[in-house]
Amino acid sequence: MLTYIAGSGAMGCRFGSQIYEAGYDVILLDQWEDHIKAIQTEGLKISGDEEKTLPMKIMRPEEASDPADLIILFTKAMQLPNMLEAIKPIISEHTQVLCLLNGLGHEEVISKYVKRENIMLGVTVWTAGLEGPGHAHLEGTGTVDLQSFAANGEEKTQAIVNMLNDAHLNVTYDENVFPAVWRKVCVNGTMNSTCALLDCTIGEAFQSDDMVNAVKQIIHEFVTVAASEDVTIDEQEMIDYVLATAKTAAHHYPSMHQDLVQNHRKTEIDFINGAVVRLGAKHGIKAPYCQLLTEMIHTKEHILGIA
Repeated sequence: MLTYIAGSGAMGCRFGSQIYEAGYDVILLDQWEDHIKAIQTEGLKISGDEEKTLPMKIMRPEEASDPADLIILFTKAMQLPNMLEAIKPIISEHTQVLCLLNGLGHEEVISKYVKRENIMLGVTVWTAGLEGPGHAHLEGTGTVDLQSFAANGEEKTQAIVNMLNDAHLNVTYDENVFPAVWRKVCVNGTMNSTCALLDCTIGEAFQSDDMVNAVKQIIHEFVTVAASEDVTIDEQEMIDYVLATAKTAAHHYPSMHQDLVQNHRKTEIDFINGAVVRLGAKHGIKAPYCQLLTEMIHTKEHILGIA
C-alpha cells in the first residue's frame, strides 16, 4: 500500500514517520524547498520522545507519479485546492483519501477530485512541532477517529485502519465522526482567533472573566449552527471541556497565533469561525461573535499585507 502524506509539516512528519517505521511505503509531499532538501540529503531528524534520523522519501507534489493507494491530507485548509490539483495524476478510481485538516467543509473540496465513497474524514489529537527544515519534534501520544463516506465504510477502510494501527496511531473507526470534528473546531474557534488578536497565550486570555463570557457566546454559536447541520453537541459539556483545556494548555500559543503573529502567514479563520458564519447564514442563523472574530483576523491580515 503506497501512502502519500500531502503536506509534510509537523503532523505530516509525525504520521509519515510512524507509517514508515511500521514497514509501509510512504512518500512525503511538501512545497517548502529547504525542508525537502534537508530530508533528501540528511533524512528526517526526529527529536522528543526518541532521537533518530529516518531516510524518508520526500518530493514536491507535482513530482509524484506512482498511483496512490492512500493520501493523507495535512495541508493548511486554504492550500487544499492547490494541493489536490497538483496531485491529480496520482489519484485513481481506487485511491482513498483521509482528511485530517482543521476546520469544516473540506469534504466538499475533496469531492471535486475524489469519488465521495473514497473519502474519509477524521479528527486527531496527536501533536507535533517542527524545529526547522527536516527536523520534527514528536512527543506524547494521541488518537485518530475516522469515518468513510462509503456505504460499507468500516469494511472498506479496514485495511487502512489496520495499517495506521500497525503504525501505533491509535485509530478508531467512527460511524459518525462529525460531532468530534465540530468539537475540535469549536476548541480552535475559542482559542485560535482570540489569542492571535490579543497576542497572548491561552492562559493569559482565559484568566479574564470577560474572555470566559465571550467564549461561552462563541460556543453557543458553534452549538447552534452545528445543530442546524444535524450535529448534536452538548453545550455545557463543551464549555467545561474548553475551560479545562485552557488550563492544561495555559502556556501554549495556538496555531493561529503562530501563523499570524509570529510568522505573518495567512490564517485558517475562514474554515473555523468563518465556517460557522457561512453555515449559519445558510440556515438563517446569525453568529455575531464568530463574524466579528473573522472580520478582525482578516483586518489584521490586511495590515500585515498577507490577505
